[in-house]
Amino acid sequence: MKQILILTIFLTLTLSSEELQVKAKLFNADQKTGISVFEGDVNVIKGSDELNASKVTIYTDEKQQPTKFIAEGNASFSVKTLDGNLYRGKAQKVIFFPQKKEYHFYKNVYLLQVNEKKEIIGEEVVLKTIEGKAYAKGAEKEPVIMIFNIPEKKEKND
Repeated sequence: MKQILILTIFLTLTLSSEELQVKAKLFNADQKTGISVFEGDVNVIKGSDELNASKVTIYTDEKQQPTKFIAEGNASFSVKTLDGNLYRGKAQKVIFFPQKKEYHFYKNVYLLQVNEKKEIIGEEVVLKTIEGKAYAKGAEKEPVIMIFNIPEKKEKND
């Protein structure tokens, strides 16, 4: 009963006036440490952002506000930046810092900027949604790969 109450309170928390919804097969929380662990087909939705993973650990401050999310195991995501760009992708690990609205993606990262049809493939990618900036780093023996879709102009024959 206590866990259901904590879960209910936790799920009604808001970030930037948007509801945070977390679904999972298992849930464990420690109110003293501010750590909540969700496991099994975890789905996190906040506004237009969505995160899916095998396991998500959420850290909260003394006011029960989330300070960090760590998603592990076949994470997939959809993120919208403040300037309206939509990103979709996958990674083995995702860390989200809600105060900075910043995502860090690790291991086998694939990031697609849907609006611009740009792709980033690497081992570490940082997406700053407030600034609309992305940074990427390759693995020790693998470079970062960036793919652009450049439309060709058709020339008129006179």
